[in-house]
Amino acid sequence: MADRRMTYADVVRLAAASLIENPLRSFLTLTGIAMGVAAVIFVVSAIDGLNAYVARTLGDLKPDTFVVDKFGIIKGHREWIRARRRNPDLTWDDVAALRRQSPLAGRVAAARYDDATLKAGAQTLSDVTLRAVSAEMFEVESYNLQRGRVFLPSEAEHAARVCVLGLDVAEALFARLEPVGREVAVRGRSFQVVGVGEKKGSLFGQSQDNYILIPIATYEKMRGTHGSLSIAVRAADPGRREAAMDEARAILRARHHLKPDEDDDFGIITSDALMELWRDLTGMIFRIALFVVGISLVVGGIVIMNIMLLTVVERTREIGVRKALGARYRDIVFQFLAESVMLCAAGGLIGVVLGMGGVALARWLTPLPARIPLWAPLLSIAVTSAVGVFFGLHPARQAGRMDPIEALRSETV
Repeated sequence: MADRRMTYADVVRLAAASLIENPLRSFLTLTGIAMGVAAVIFVVSAIDGLNAYVARTLGDLKPDTFVVDKFGIIKGHREWIRARRRNPDLTWDDVAALRRQSPLAGRVAAARYDDATLKAGAQTLSDVTLRAVSAEMFEVESYNLQRGRVFLPSEAEHAARVCVLGLDVAEALFARLEPVGREVAVRGRSFQVVGVGEKKGSLFGQSQDNYILIPIATYEKMRGTHGSLSIAVRAADPGRREAAMDEARAILRARHHLKPDEDDDFGIITSDALMELWRDLTGMIFRIALFVVGISLVVGGIVIMNIMLLTVVERTREIGVRKALGARYRDIVFQFLAESVMLCAAGGLIGVVLGMGGVALARWLTPLPARIPLWAPLLSIAVTSAVGVFFGLHPARQAGRMDPIEALRSETV
């Protein structure tokens, strides 16, 4: 008569005992769920870690700063082709106009970008990012130095051959020697190293310390003034960046003779816009990953439903005996539903452990800055439990509706 007063603890105990009796089948059944959850944990952790890392990396572009360039943020090949054909190069006249006509712009700096091969003694380093900048750039963007100094306004104005090296470049060219004060050859011309930047690390496996900074006047003396400038603007009032952006847009539109109904023929970039673009990209990746994992969970749920239907058939006589002893429809349903939920929850738990192990391994073997948000394991367990309820309800109700007399006649053992 104990079945008439079965508690939830009794239901869980009986369900656990049933699963333990068939450990191999139980393990194989929950494998699909475990792999799906492990994939979710890994993808979520990778994206969350990358979001945090990219946010820190974009700190070079200060919150009160924006960049005006020929293209802006390009989201597709057609958009890039259109901008390349339509947008004119930004020139020093544009820089001068912003400096002269924009009272909301505190500092206006200009830059050009290129690749270069550097030589120092017997050492040669290729594919180094060359950044030719005006002296104002050090007041607009963050260039923290490990040693030495940035080049002076007078050096920038008179096209002096001085440079600041990224940490990776300094270590590759000079090893343990002190780089400040030494000479580096850039395109056959000798530059004196006056500073070395602090370590920034890598982004997506690409070093952010593989650069050389030189005065833009020096670069233009070597290479000419063709090509578009990149203009960095820092608002005079940190709280009025948006107003400074609108002012800069109006000035450039007037200079480029654009009609009110015409789109800008230049782009404006902010750290917020870059972060939004990055989140859009990772959000799309996350949605695709969730779709794939969702298929895995559905397949795993179907497998569990089939196994539970088989279990109901195998335990027909047991169900009949329990009903003959007074077990209610609810007791039978709860027992089989508990088995289904426990299978899925166990699969979810194993998946969380596997996912966390995969994240730890990735952080150890790769530069991937993954981190596990607290909600991911909790949500995984909750979702897998819901899968257990959904796919286990039909077999459980089928077991609960069995006629005890017909069940006792069954020859299934």
